[in-house]
Amino acid sequence: MHTQSASSLPGPRAAELAVECLQELDVLLGDWMETVRPLRAEYAGAVPDEDFRESALLAFELLLRTVAELPVPAELAGVSERIGERRARQGVPLDSLLAAARLDFRVVWAALVARADDADKVLLVASAYHVWEAVEAHVTGIMTAYQRTVLEMGRQREDERRLWFDRLLETGGRNPTVVRDVSLALGFQATGRFLCVAALPEAGAALHEAAATLRSAGATLQRQTVSSASLLVVQLARRMSEAEVLDMLGGVPCGVSPAVDGLAEVPRAVELATATARALPDSAAGPLRLADAWLQVLVHRAESFAGYLAEDVLGGVRRDNVPVAETERLLQTARVHLAGSGSIAETAEALYCHRNTVQQRFTRLFELTGRDIRRPGDAALLALALHAQEQGDR
Repeated sequence: MHTQSASSLPGPRAAELAVECLQELDVLLGDWMETVRPLRAEYAGAVPDEDFRESALLAFELLLRTVAELPVPAELAGVSERIGERRARQGVPLDSLLAAARLDFRVVWAALVARADDADKVLLVASAYHVWEAVEAHVTGIMTAYQRTVLEMGRQREDERRLWFDRLLETGGRNPTVVRDVSLALGFQATGRFLCVAALPEAGAALHEAAATLRSAGATLQRQTVSSASLLVVQLARRMSEAEVLDMLGGVPCGVSPAVDGLAEVPRAVELATATARALPDSAAGPLRLADAWLQVLVHRAESFAGYLAEDVLGGVRRDNVPVAETERLLQTARVHLAGSGSIAETAEALYCHRNTVQQRFTRLFELTGRDIRRPGDAALLALALHAQEQGDR
């Protein structure tokens, strides 16, 4: 409990005058209403007149009882906090609210001075600090409750947004009513174009920072955590293109879905972005688009079958009678060829060898695996098997 020093206590005459003012609260209220009118104009529609007057009367009673050193009932002692909370929920600007509350000092002081004779006024000066202190305690109570309420309201809004987004994912975008309600709750256009981004927990903080950057740039977005992955859904527009989103993601290791049309398609995009994030290589230092990672994603989603695939397709190359150096040379040649255009001449140039050498290696690879990399079907299978092997090695 706050203990006042002797110098901050009001003089006996100030206390007596405060008691007199308590008998004429309606007069103080009229003076205050006139004084605060210009400030109130900014939010007059948000606060009903009766609410405004009742709060002001309670505040003046609190202040005058404090100055008069009269007992303050518990319900009256909490009036500052109640005003702060209510005005926050009514959307009253904090600056205007505090400015209006600080006008209480002017009105209370003027009322005390008006009831004092010349001798009392000299004594009253010594009590000015106590009056101001009472007003500032009232203002601080309002401000603290207001800020706490704003934080609580923000958390409630975020919780509501998360619940609506979860509902969209649960229904898979198939319920038009849910899609419409989600668009209203999140501020999205139901027919807009969206990009979904997913990051694993270790990159969640970096994705959170990127989301803040995107929001400050004017992007409409939703950030969410689903199944141990951090999600970011961004509505694309003229002022926020896919390229700009990718640029702002910078060095965040994350998976990026293809852009989809319509909020109803977002659950599918979330699934694709999350699958891409789970297939990120350890060396990833930035966003990876699904379009550039289909092989990794397919292998990762195959789970244990990926190991069987690598063993079935590449097992012949790893036999004990095949030298390790030859195995590595054959597999590296296959990787380079599959990463290129499919031209043997291009592969030979990349490996600094003759094209006949490349052909001989392909023939040897066929002898060991039964797969000819020069045939499209076998090339696709070898590409998957190589990625599965790399995943297994990691």
